[in-house]
Amino acid sequence: MRQGLGHDELDGDALAEPRERRGRKAVAWGVHIFTASGIVLGCLALMAALEGDRLAAFLWLGLALFVDGIDGTLARRLKVGELVPQVDGATLDNVIDYFNYVAVPAVMIYAFDLVPAGWTTWTAAFIMAISCYTFANANVKTSDYYFEGFPALWNLIVLYLFVLQTGPWTNLAVIAACGVLTFLPLKYVHPLRVRDWRVVTLPMTAIWAASSLHLVFVEHRVGGAAAETPVVFWIWVAASVYFAALSLWRSFRPAA
Repeated sequence: MRQGLGHDELDGDALAEPRERRGRKAVAWGVHIFTASGIVLGCLALMAALEGDRLAAFLWLGLALFVDGIDGTLARRLKVGELVPQVDGATLDNVIDYFNYVAVPAVMIYAFDLVPAGWTTWTAAFIMAISCYTFANANVKTSDYYFEGFPALWNLIVLYLFVLQTGPWTNLAVIAACGVLTFLPLKYVHPLRVRDWRVVTLPMTAIWAASSLHLVFVEHRVGGAAAETPVVFWIWVAASVYFAALSLWRSFRPAA
């Protein structure tokens, strides 16, 4: 008869902890998969842009923006970094963000002729190149979660050009200005992480997102978004002004 069998037996409590941790790790992997889904959505946006489907391109990018907006919060709350340390969530997020925030919008500018003829290729290349600095900049985020320098939000720039229906030369000037702002120490609010005015910022973010979605659907009609749906348009403008004002306030606020 084998001796010491009792010492090899595991009680319920000893089994429960590993099972619980395995379950938490499975959830953590699920968060990484959720994050990775963002690049699939970006790829669909890219293919829609190449096919000339502006509406689909913006809708896929909007879904990718939603994923990017909440995956970080999920990862922090569920302690994904502790449970799956072999996967660097920050690197994964940066790879996806560069694709969705930079590469896809650059292609959209090229595919939809948003800048003057002869400038499309150069403009797309400019966006791709200058954004490398943003993603390589170790100081791009401040200690209170603002961005310092234009944070390569080219997907939002293209959205504004699309909704406002600005002309090609105006678009080119805006893109050039954003390139310059990349290197200036102005602050830009991260709407989900910045604590300043958070009680106002979160509802404003929801309002901006909902109004943006509405305007993407109506912008192509005759007269443009402002004429077609003025109430939603001016709500969208007001939300945009709020984020700009908060960013400027933080940029010029005296150091504590």
